Amino acid sequence: MKSIMLSLFVVLFTTSISFSQAMSAKDSIKAAKNAPFMLFENTTHNYGTVPYNGDGMCEFKFKNTGKSPLIISSCKSSCGCTVPAWPKEPIQKGESAVIKVKYATTRVGLIQKTITVTSNSLNSPVILNIKGTVEKAPEEKTVPVKDETVPSINKTN
Repeated sequence: MKSIMLSLFVVLFTTSISFSQAMSAKDSIKAAKNAPFMLFENTTHNYGTVPYNGDGMCEFKFKNTGKSPLIISSCKSSCGCTVPAWPKEPIQKGESAVIKVKYATTRVGLIQKTITVTSNSLNSPVILNIKGTVEKAPEEKTVPVKDETVPSINKTN
């Protein structure tokens, strides 16, 4: 009798777990169908060659093509020389917005940085890339200065 009760308990327990997993899978599919989706025009910006201390601004345009409001929780850059700014308010379905990125062009050489965008989007996180090259700073021309610490004396007779 104990073995029958134990077997019945195991069968009921296993069935309830299977049923709850099936329900959570259905809930996940339903949530995915209604989730926001962040669609970028481009995920890479190429500055090309930028002059030293030149304009380091760029924009990444995107649209919420999902069925519910998109909320960006963070944008983190791979370096402190890259500063992203993103919309803090929800982006409604069908609306577009922009993430602005400022790169400090006082760092000479190759630009190769990433910005990680975390949101409630189905495709989160999204990785944005910036690349390019910052030219050397122009050399300052120096003018020789005449040493006039000792006055010259010209004798005339």
